[in-house]
Amino acid sequence: MNRVYNFNPGPAALPLEVLEQAQQAFVEYGQTGMSLMEMSHRSRTVEQLMGETEQLLLEVIGLPSGYQVLFIGGGASTQFALVPLNFLKKGRVGQYVLSGSFAEKAYQEAQTVGQTEVLASSKADNWTKLPEVNPLTAGMNTAYIHITTNNTIEGSQFQEIPDTGPIPLIGDMTSDILSRRMDWTKFAMFYAAAQKNLGPAGVTAVVIRNELLKEGNEHIPTIFKYGTYAQHKSLYNTPPVHAIYMTKLMLEWVIRQGGIAELEKRNAKKAGFLYEAIDDSGGFYTGIVDKPFRSMMNVTWRMKEEALEKAFVLESQRNGFEGLAGHRSVGGMRASGYNAVSIEACQALADFMNDFRRRHGEGRE
Repeated sequence: MNRVYNFNPGPAALPLEVLEQAQQAFVEYGQTGMSLMEMSHRSRTVEQLMGETEQLLLEVIGLPSGYQVLFIGGGASTQFALVPLNFLKKGRVGQYVLSGSFAEKAYQEAQTVGQTEVLASSKADNWTKLPEVNPLTAGMNTAYIHITTNNTIEGSQFQEIPDTGPIPLIGDMTSDILSRRMDWTKFAMFYAAAQKNLGPAGVTAVVIRNELLKEGNEHIPTIFKYGTYAQHKSLYNTPPVHAIYMTKLMLEWVIRQGGIAELEKRNAKKAGFLYEAIDDSGGFYTGIVDKPFRSMMNVTWRMKEEALEKAFVLESQRNGFEGLAGHRSVGGMRASGYNAVSIEACQALADFMNDFRRRHGEGRE
């Protein structure tokens, strides 16, 4: 099988060795005589799997005690609703940092639940930069500050995580979790849908500080309470067991690669190849995001003509590259170089970009 260079934004590339591990265990998990896909989530085997995966995530991140891991279905979009449902009590305000489309969606969803305010926004700049976050402007009645650490569609990323002091900071890390080192203790809670750096689609990991967990709203349906997932170790209802198993395999893969520090080095090198091809193109390719705010995970760019962009996508597919068209809401090009995307793939894409420019640019060589 000739595997393509997979730059899809999500569901995204998974390491071949992880896929093969999952394949080997698909029909029979361990020596249980059945697949995880058909096993009771009340079984000791599944309980052990859940506990090991939770502990492994905390270990890989390096978080101290005082946090819990919850596994919840519904993707990050469900968290857009669960966060305000749990923490926007009467008289409290949710402060939102708007840095891209998904950050704005989180804010819009919270507006349906309770009182919200925009703490900072770069929408007026067409998301080409990140807003300056000043937690001191948040009122005393602030329940939390919500931030999206990496903007998948636009291709921007917070290089520094703001210190919000006593105000709980909640982060959507769906598209850059495990990709770089950071001070995780700045967050009272962060969440990430798995389908970019954690595993396949179907499960979202929520990491929450115990003190924040105690602040959850008791007057909402049981299934919506973070406390329910914590109390029942994410087994209150049937979880996406196989997706969680593959998340465990991914976490073990991260450890084998040398951990987050090693992956950060690789990711910087990978993104460097692509940004160099953009910046050295003489304007043939134009980066969408201002340089100080560029993402290591999602590299975005435009070309002078839409017809040229379509030709780029078609030709890239014929050369074994997949997923390079920009999000339908913004157009352009996007290459998502998540953890499982190899250095070789990014070097090959940069070479293709340079070759395409030579053949289609002004003054063709």
